[in-house]
Amino acid sequence: MPGRQAAQGITLHTLSHKCANICFMEAMDAKTQKSEMTRAAIVGAALDLASAEGLEAITLQAVADRLGLSKSGVFSRIGSREALQKAVIGEFGRRFIAEVFVPAMQKPKGLPRLDDIVQRWIVRMRDVEVHTGCIYTAGAFELDDREGELRETLLQEVTRWRAALRRTVQQAIEAGHLKADTDPEQLVGEINAISIGLLHDARFLRDSRAAERAQASWQRLMKSYQA
Repeated sequence: MPGRQAAQGITLHTLSHKCANICFMEAMDAKTQKSEMTRAAIVGAALDLASAEGLEAITLQAVADRLGLSKSGVFSRIGSREALQKAVIGEFGRRFIAEVFVPAMQKPKGLPRLDDIVQRWIVRMRDVEVHTGCIYTAGAFELDDREGELRETLLQEVTRWRAALRRTVQQAIEAGHLKADTDPEQLVGEINAISIGLLHDARFLRDSRAAERAQASWQRLMKSYQA
């Protein structure tokens, strides 16, 4: 009996210890989830601010005021102002790729995929960026004559996007959908020019037909390169 009681005591102690560990881990998970949610909210608020006023408008205090947090609360979750600016560029890139590039991967390689990417890009500019601005475009003009890590971060994001677009063009050439002598870099530059022109005309000239004109320009451009 004493041995059995001792064994039961050890078992109860072990179970109690395990329960304590489980409760501790659940509490830590909940804390981590809350911290991640708060961080996401901070980056989202900073992205809204940058879209409206530019990357340089981002400050820890401005974002804290938007969310009803303290400046130290923002700093503890994100770090410095520059870290927040970089996070905003990364988040914009993530959303852009998720809406424009990833769904188009369901299309066959070649011109169907390239066309779907550009179509989605035009739609995103018409429905989103015409109203909020584009970090890739506005940020490039904002940082074009500056040096530093923030410029390099934006440059890497834009370069990565153009590389993905260039690969898609190359696949269309290899599939025989585009002329064999097509210069992928040239076509990517022309597609990008359409996007910048759309944003300029829609946001500055307030041309309600800017997206329609961009669509027509893309159709004409695509036909000129088709094999």
